[in-house]
This record gives sequence, C-alpha cells and structure tokens, in this order.
Amino acid sequence: MLKLPTNATAPFCPSEVSGTVNVPENDPLWKKILRYAGPGLLVSVGYMDPGNWATAIQGGSRFGYDLLFVVVLSSLAAIVLQCLSMRLGIVTGKDLAVHCREQYSPVHAKGLWAFAELSIIACDLAEVLGCALAFHLLLGVSLPVGVALTALDTIIVLSLKGKGFRQLEAIVLGLIATIAICLFTELFLVDPDPRAVLAGLVPSLEKVGQRDALYLAIGILGATVMPHNLYLHSSVVQTRVLRHDINEDGASLAEAIRLSRIDTVVSLFLALFINGAILVLAAAAFYKPGGGNVMDIDQAYYLLAPVAGTAAAAILFGLALLASGQSSTFTGTIAGQVIMEGFLKLRIPCWQRRLITRGLALGPAMVGVLTLGDHAIGKMLVGSQVVLSLQLPFAMYPLIRLTGRGDLMGQFVNKWWTTGLSWFLFVVIASANLWMVWQALFG
Repeated sequence: MLKLPTNATAPFCPSEVSGTVNVPENDPLWKKILRYAGPGLLVSVGYMDPGNWATAIQGGSRFGYDLLFVVVLSSLAAIVLQCLSMRLGIVTGKDLAVHCREQYSPVHAKGLWAFAELSIIACDLAEVLGCALAFHLLLGVSLPVGVALTALDTIIVLSLKGKGFRQLEAIVLGLIATIAICLFTELFLVDPDPRAVLAGLVPSLEKVGQRDALYLAIGILGATVMPHNLYLHSSVVQTRVLRHDINEDGASLAEAIRLSRIDTVVSLFLALFINGAILVLAAAAFYKPGGGNVMDIDQAYYLLAPVAGTAAAAILFGLALLASGQSSTFTGTIAGQVIMEGFLKLRIPCWQRRLITRGLALGPAMVGVLTLGDHAIGKMLVGSQVVLSLQLPFAMYPLIRLTGRGDLMGQFVNKWWTTGLSWFLFVVIASANLWMVWQALFG
C-alpha cells in the first residue's frame, strides 16, 4: 500500500539535502569537477523545455536562421545570471528566496514571491502542453486526454521519495541525453546549410525590426532565461558545500565557486546547442523566403517525416519533446519547494507541492485546448514564455543588488564589470518587455 509522505522529502527539498554530496578535499581536480557536476544540469533543463521548442520552431519556420543569434545571446545572458545565483548561494549559504524574505519588507517580499510563483505556473503550463502534445503524437490520444495524463507525473515524484540528489541528477542527465540524441539525429537527416547557420549567428537589430520577430525574440528570451531558475540555482549548489569546511581565507569557497562555474557554463552551453538545434532544424526543414510552412509545434511533427525522408524523424521529435517536458517536471518541483520555503518558511510534502503547481497549470491548459482547438498549443506555449520574460526583471533586480553588496558577499562581491554587465542586461530585458506591453496596449 502506498503511504504518502507527510513532510518535505528528499531529493526535492533542497534544505534537506544541503551538503549531502561529499567532495573529499584530497580528490584530484577531475574527480572534483565530476562531483560538482549536477546543479547546472538541473538548471539547464529549464532552458530546453517545451516552451523553448515552440518559440524556436516558430522562429525558425517564419524567419529562417535570422533569430539564431537571439538564442545565443539569451544563453550567454543566462550564463551570467546563473553564475551570480550560484555564487550567492555558495558564499552566503542562503538561497535568493531566503534573502528576499530577510532583506525586503513583507509587502515587497510577498510581491516577489507572487511573481516567482507565477513564473513557475507559466513554466509548468508549457510542460503540460508539451507533454500533452507528445502523448497525442506518440499514442494517438486526444489533446484533452493528453493534458489529463500529465497529472500522473506526481507518481513519478513520489517514486523518488527518499532517493539521493545524485540519483535525481543522473535521471535528468539521461533525459537531456535523450533530447540531444534525438535532435542531432534529426539535424543529420535534414542537412542544414552551414553558411546560412553562420550568417544567423551574426547579431542584427534589423532582424528583429518586425513586430512579430521581436515578439518571438522576447519569447525566446523568456524561454531561455527563466526567473525561477535564479532561485533554484542558489539553493541546489549548496548540496556540495559544507559550512563547517569553509576556510577563514575563503579558499574553499573560491574552489567551490570555480568548480560550480565550470558545471554551470558547460551545462548551459549544452542547453544552447540543443536550443540552437531546434531552431536550425525548423529553419532547414520548413522555412521558405516570404513565409515558412510551419507556424506551430504540432505541425512540425507531421511534416518532419516527408521532409527528412523517414518516419523516424517524427518519432524522434515526439520522444525528445516528451523527455523535455518530463525533465522539467523535476526542476519545477524543486524550484517550487525552494520558493515556498524561502519566502514563506513553509515546508510541505513534495507531492503536495507538485499537485498545487500542476493543478494551477492544468486548468488553463485544458480550457485552452477545449476552446481554441488542437492548433492552440503553439500559441499558448509561446505566450507562456512571454509571461516568463515579463517576470524576469523581478528576479534579476534583487539578485544583482544582493551579489553587489560587500557586507553579504565579502571578497566575492561582484567586480565592477560584472555589475555593469548585469545592469545592462536588466535594462535591455526590462526595456524589451515594456516595449512589448506598450505595443500590445497601444500599438
């Protein structure tokens, strides 16, 4: 008989697994790098969820390789911000949510909590829609049935009760490998033009001059730099750091930051390659000057087979989409625990947290597919990523401020160029969001 846990359980409650991944001091460097590898992978999953698929497929099919540079720049911005988040968690021993609760007034902290929860719901909506579409494509069930099936992922969460954090990281690595193998096999089948790919890497304001192109570019940004990942990363990096092992001169902290930075950069570059592969796949398979054939993610599945010349391409597409949605389930659950415990000091069983988040996402998803029809998934996925982009400045602002405070960070406070680059990213992202809202209201 299945007995439901009544308290927060590992590996989804980071406060319970803090410092549980042992990193012996006398290990050689390569072993330490492997032991520190993991948190970056968990974070990178959020950068390759179904929302990324929808924005990249629409961008590639409508504008060819033109928006490829947006994927690259968004990923580089993500690396900067995730490194700030990682450093905050390692140096202070507290995650971003806890700092927001302690450093801001209750009103401001509750406002930041509300925005953080909204970002998780928007992300989970993308996971629901992506997995529902994958079930529809692979099993032949209707989209409403596919949406209902996504509620069962709570069973997956329960099955990991009592498992270690490394086991969770290994599962996520396996899912990411599945996505990568499927996508790069499809790229081999469609054979993109290397020169066109290189041209798409060149940044150009002209390429995002059209309103639709800018909307998609902001969607790509929202799908890449996810607000709740900033909270998540500052917590999960603490699985490798034992507070009583910290040296007075900060040497152990410096080493932890250095090794965690390697994990972060490598993991997010992997996410960059996967996101770029999705856009390149769509551009190579579907784009035609003057207008692409495919606008939505569901159409890509059916048209990949004749374009690639084999039915295997469509099946690989569906499998990779399912893997991306399921892998995001794990990180969404952990992020939810981090945010709820950090902002509200509230700890509940992980399956309850999963049910709350998934329940809030299931409603809009079911209403959308029932009222807007089968082809609404692509538009809803892109819309969810735009919502994420709108929430991003509310997570960036406290992160940049906190990591720039010498009283909190000590010798690990932001360098002047890090501060300048971070605030530049904040201004660019906030300005793009304001422009989009203005266009929606008055354009």
